[in-house]
Amino acid sequence: MNAPKKMVTFTIVFAGIMSNTAAELGYVVLIPLAAVIFHSLGRHPLAGLAAAFAGVSGGYSANLLLGTVDPLLSGITQEAARIIDPAYTVGAEANWYFMIASTFLISGLGYFVTEKIVEPSLGEYNPKDADDASVLETQIEKVSTLEKKGLLWAGISMLIFCLLLAWTVVPADGILRNAETGLVSGSPFLKGIVVFIFVFFALPGYIYGKITGSIKSNQDIVDAMSNAMSSLSIYIVLVFFAAQFTAFFKWSNLGSVMAVSGATFLSDIGLTGPLLLIGFILICGLVNLMLGSASAQWAVTAPIFVPMLMLTGYAPEMIQAAYRIGDSTTNIITPMLGYFGLILAVAMRYKKDTGVGTLMAMMLPYSMAFLIGWTILFSVWVFVLGLPVGPGSETFYPAQ
Repeated sequence: MNAPKKMVTFTIVFAGIMSNTAAELGYVVLIPLAAVIFHSLGRHPLAGLAAAFAGVSGGYSANLLLGTVDPLLSGITQEAARIIDPAYTVGAEANWYFMIASTFLISGLGYFVTEKIVEPSLGEYNPKDADDASVLETQIEKVSTLEKKGLLWAGISMLIFCLLLAWTVVPADGILRNAETGLVSGSPFLKGIVVFIFVFFALPGYIYGKITGSIKSNQDIVDAMSNAMSSLSIYIVLVFFAAQFTAFFKWSNLGSVMAVSGATFLSDIGLTGPLLLIGFILICGLVNLMLGSASAQWAVTAPIFVPMLMLTGYAPEMIQAAYRIGDSTTNIITPMLGYFGLILAVAMRYKKDTGVGTLMAMMLPYSMAFLIGWTILFSVWVFVLGLPVGPGSETFYPAQ
């Protein structure tokens, strides 16, 4: 039974990473569920919580699929790049290749840190540490026959949708390929990826709801969508001000001035190559400790760093990939993360004396392992192997 139990750790970290395809659902569902799973296996529930938290938040930018964060960050990167090159475009797929490889790296590192460092340091779990004994009685309910039927047909609908998409993209003459180049890069498929992601989740969700009875009328769909949109109010406000900030940099030429001055300074001190990008990753990780939102931080820093690093010879797509490493790896150790309080509340249910410092200390090994391992992968990927970080993505930009 040891091998299956150990595979649970890898699976939870991997599932946490993949949950980012559905925005931030993993914070609300997977992390509490992981604690329950570990406790049901006789393991320390906080170890399960830590493994899931590491995958969901520490591996936020990694994924096998394009998620909602990809078009968001690429849009910000594109506007920042246009301070230097008004015609430059950055697609949602800009970092896809690198993020696929990162998924397996983060899953492996998350497994290792949980099994070798975090869980042994927690020791054997004492049920008396629970804030409420009822939390230990939580059981994973058996899936009903109706729910199994709903899951089956939801899965079938998802498979059919994927096959239809593949039919329009995979063949050389696919109608959703780029009409001029015949490639997937720059195609209507990638330009409309947000719509396809929406349909990918909405269609099976609707079918599951109709079969199980949780959706009885059109009003239920409207209510569910209204509840989901209400949580985006902060994001909409953020995007408004981020757009003004970027536009101000472009209008005032402040971004260009700072970019040229910064690029000149970096050139004068001879800071180029891997050291420059490693320094940039560390700066992003440090800023993230104070500004926990990926989009908020990038909206502020992209108009400065993207033009600056472009002038030193690096492409926006590669710069964005480096940013995502710094942003993701320190998510799990900053109280400024929007969901940090929720994670702390879940942890306190199992160990009532858990505090902010305790949670940060528990997650610190993950943060350090992810930061070091991910930076090494990035350096080897870009500077040793010379691989593109995504389909059609450039690594270097001709310095002006």
